[in-house]
Amino acid sequence: MAEIQRFQLGTIGALTLSVVSSVSIVICNKALISTLGFTFATTLTSWHLLVTFCGLHVARWMRFFEHKPFDPKSLIGFGILNGSSIGLLNLSLGFNSVGFYQMTKLAIIPCTVLLETLFYRKRFSRNIQLALTVLLFGVGIATVTDLQLNLLGSVLSMFAIVTTCIAQIMTNTIQKKFKVSSTQLLYQSCPYQSITLFIVGPFLDGLLTNQNVFAFNYTPNVLAFIVLSCLISVSVNFSTFLVIGKTSPVTYQVLGHLKTCLVLAFGYVLLRDPFSWRNILGIVIAMLGMILYSYCFTIESQQKSIEAASLLSQVKESETDPLINVEKGTDNLPDSVVAKAPGWISSKDQHV
Repeated sequence: MAEIQRFQLGTIGALTLSVVSSVSIVICNKALISTLGFTFATTLTSWHLLVTFCGLHVARWMRFFEHKPFDPKSLIGFGILNGSSIGLLNLSLGFNSVGFYQMTKLAIIPCTVLLETLFYRKRFSRNIQLALTVLLFGVGIATVTDLQLNLLGSVLSMFAIVTTCIAQIMTNTIQKKFKVSSTQLLYQSCPYQSITLFIVGPFLDGLLTNQNVFAFNYTPNVLAFIVLSCLISVSVNFSTFLVIGKTSPVTYQVLGHLKTCLVLAFGYVLLRDPFSWRNILGIVIAMLGMILYSYCFTIESQQKSIEAASLLSQVKESETDPLINVEKGTDNLPDSVVAKAPGWISSKDQHV
């Protein structure tokens, strides 16, 4: 039970760190993009990943975690796929209306559920499905305004959804398959993600903004916010891998929508962004969906933990007590043990 409690505390800590760091970096980047005019999001993300790698390299040098190499093909493919999904999401935002981009983000959860059901035989209970439906409905009310469709934007959104879902599922499966921690996976995949975005970033940003990132006027204020954004990103990237590894890709997406609601609320309170009753209604419904999902997820996780602990205890008992194995007809015992089993065993069964 102590291990279960430590796991739950670790999960709560990871979720909290993810929410706080993500909301902080959104506020910082909003000031950087909207106020200071630095609109090169993809290039900025490549710098985030580079600083994250440098920070983790220092942590490894200080023996905070152990480097654990694993299959290089899986690692390179995962890093490139993750970087590509970020670039495609930015392209989707650039070639679609804000409302359609929000619909793209909403579609990631049902797509993830579909992929995990088809390829990993994962089962989602009706309560979980109901909670996700309520959540998506609420976020849709709060964030989706205009829906302007175009062919190129729709194709980019489709690729963004698929690559994002696969990348997040791989984040979870790689940690379990190769028995690496979130820190070890992030440390080894960061260079490939950063290189991918650093190569395509200036081109994508130039395509979307008609500006050159290298010709931008880097004032002291811009540099200060870029440095702050990069420092916060270390916590964001670390908590992302940590949450997906400890929970699931679907839970991470649910957490992402919680961040969206918090950003909307903070934008209204701190930055006086426009707010309507529709936003308030959507946030309330979304929060109800999140609470319902959290409750169902916690109950089901506890049930699975209890079942696993019970099964483990039964296995340990059968290993330590040879008489139990004899009664169950186990063939794993030596012949001498089976032969010496006394006859009172059968008489005991008769008394029972």
